[in-house]
Amino acid sequence: MNETDFLPQLSEFGFERRFDERRAIEWMQANWSKSFVFSALYAALVFGGRHFMKPREKLNLRRPLLLWSLSLALFSVVGALRTGSYMLHILSSSGFRRSVCDQSFYNGPVSKFWAYAFVLSKAPELGDTLFIVLRKQRLLFLHWYHHITVLLYSWYSYKDLVAGGGWFMTMNYGVHALMYSYYAARAAGLRVPRPFAVLITSAQITQMAVGVAVSGLVWRWLPRGDCHSHPHNVLWAGLMYLSYLLLFSRFFYHAYLRRAEPKAGKEE
Repeated sequence: MNETDFLPQLSEFGFERRFDERRAIEWMQANWSKSFVFSALYAALVFGGRHFMKPREKLNLRRPLLLWSLSLALFSVVGALRTGSYMLHILSSSGFRRSVCDQSFYNGPVSKFWAYAFVLSKAPELGDTLFIVLRKQRLLFLHWYHHITVLLYSWYSYKDLVAGGGWFMTMNYGVHALMYSYYAARAAGLRVPRPFAVLITSAQITQMAVGVAVSGLVWRWLPRGDCHSHPHNVLWAGLMYLSYLLLFSRFFYHAYLRRAEPKAGKEE
């Protein structure tokens, strides 16, 4: 039975109801490999842009950054609310295992539009790095590696409607809602308390840990036949989330813990 058969109580917006997910899936099946082209262009522009900006003065870009971050924050908040309501319904009505394995997230009411919007958004989100390059800020490996691999994996997986996607996308929407709201506040010149930055990185680490766990469960349940995915997809997902977990944990240590060590030593 498909979840769409018993979800009448989830109210839909008109654009969600009219969205044709079949055409979206067909387009992605035919064009997903273009994500490699976007990734190559992105890498060339990022590192070429850094070379171009080296002898030049950094740009301020505060207002464009504010508009950019605010737009992505609003998009992520709405996406998190819509996909979150769908996932909560599946959890409450069908249980955790069904929430991981069922494919209805890609074609169900409410979630089908936001699943496609999610994977498409990974291309324009590459624009985050433009502000780092033009403002001559420090470019972390974690930043550009994360952007490229999320784009590649999202497009690669959406075409096959693999298990776990509902969890992956909903978590990402939620974390991005916090992250881009923080960026927007900073760009607006507001003083954001340091604990909020700690909260965002902690949420990212939690997201990656859950991603590793969900990937492991999909792998475990694959032989049963009702948890649709492919062994190579689950392997890539697990390795990707594990690498994120290690990189974000390392960032957390250097950004929030290591700096406190000398003070702790003096107090002793």
